[in-house]
Amino acid sequence: MAKAKPSHSFLFLFHLLFFTAILQPSSSQATAAPRTDFIKSSCRSTHYPSLCVQCLSGYAPSIQQDPRQLARAALQVSLARAQSAATYVAQLSRLQGITPRESQAVQDCVQNVGDSVSRLSRSIDELGQMGGGQGAAGEAFDWHMSNVQTWVSGALTDENTCFDGFARPGMDGKAKSAVRGRLVEVAQVVSNALALVDRFGSRHRGAAKGKP
Repeated sequence: MAKAKPSHSFLFLFHLLFFTAILQPSSSQATAAPRTDFIKSSCRSTHYPSLCVQCLSGYAPSIQQDPRQLARAALQVSLARAQSAATYVAQLSRLQGITPRESQAVQDCVQNVGDSVSRLSRSIDELGQMGGGQGAAGEAFDWHMSNVQTWVSGALTDENTCFDGFARPGMDGKAKSAVRGRLVEVAQVVSNALALVDRFGSRHRGAAKGKP
C-alpha cells in the first residue's frame, strides 16, 4: 500500500517552525548583549575605547552591570600585560648588537616595569577592600579609592618613564623599537584602567549621595 504524502499545510508549518528556530537568538546570546553593552558604554570614558572593549568583553559574565567589577577586570588585564612586558624587557639585554647605553636603558626599564607590576598588584588588593555596595562613600571608601588611583597613576608613570630612557640621542636601535612595541599597549590598558577606576569612584559617591 502506498504511503500517504504529507499535506501542504503540514509542510508549511514544519518549515515555519524550522526557520523560526534558526532565527530566534539563544538565551546566551540574548543575555550576552546587555552585558557587553555595559562594557561598551563604560569604555567610552577611556582614551582607548576599542582596546578597552576588546580586553574586557571576555569578562562580561563576571562584570555584569557592576562598575567595581569592571574596574577590577581592567586592573587584572593591566597587571597581566605588565607582567608579560616585564619578562620580555628583561630578555632584551641579550639582543645582538645592543650598545652599552641601550643596555643601561633596558635595565632601568626593567626596574620601571617591575614597579608598575607592584603598584597594579597593590591596587587590585586595595580595590578588593572597598566593597561594591552603594552605601555611604565615607572616609574609608575615599581612603581606599585614593590609594588605588595613586598606584594606578604611578604605574602609568612607570611605563612612560621607561620610554623616556630611550629618548636620548643615539638610542634608535633594536632595543628602543622592541620596548616601544611591547609597552605602548601596556600603557594604553593602564590608562583605560585608571579611567574606569575613576568612573567607579564617581558613580559610587554619586549613589551614596542619592544622585542617579
